Amino acid sequence: MSVEDTVLGMWAALSARDWESLKSFLSDDCIYLDMPVGPAAAAKGPEDIVKRLKIGLEQLASYENFTGLLVSDGANAMYEHHEEWHWRTGESAVLQFVTVHRVENGKISLWKDYWDMGALANHGPPSWLEDFANADMSWIYDATGVV
Repeated sequence: MSVEDTVLGMWAALSARDWESLKSFLSDDCIYLDMPVGPAAAAKGPEDIVKRLKIGLEQLASYENFTGLLVSDGANAMYEHHEEWHWRTGESAVLQFVTVHRVENGKISLWKDYWDMGALANHGPPSWLEDFANADMSWIYDATGVV
């Protein structure tokens, strides 16, 4: 599978919140970094990455990723896209992303999301940040100095 097909396949699985399919696109040692949060709160490996993603996405009434520009250079890809989040309480947000991926041996080994956390804080429910802070944090991996 090409780098582009791997990246787009993973995002299609995430958009569907198909957690098992999503894991199949990630290497065993894949590192996920939510860049606004920083490398000290990264996740490593498919199981922990899914735990991390579920904190934000599982409680949503709907979530969708919309494709955009995908540029690759060998094993590295940059993907400009946006997501729509809709909470059960009625709030919604459109979040703009640039994501950097490294794909090795047909699996994503590095995933770095760059986005404006303020856009989420400004449009999400008042409890959003508190809910995140009170979630299971067993997934945390300190990637400081690793990526």
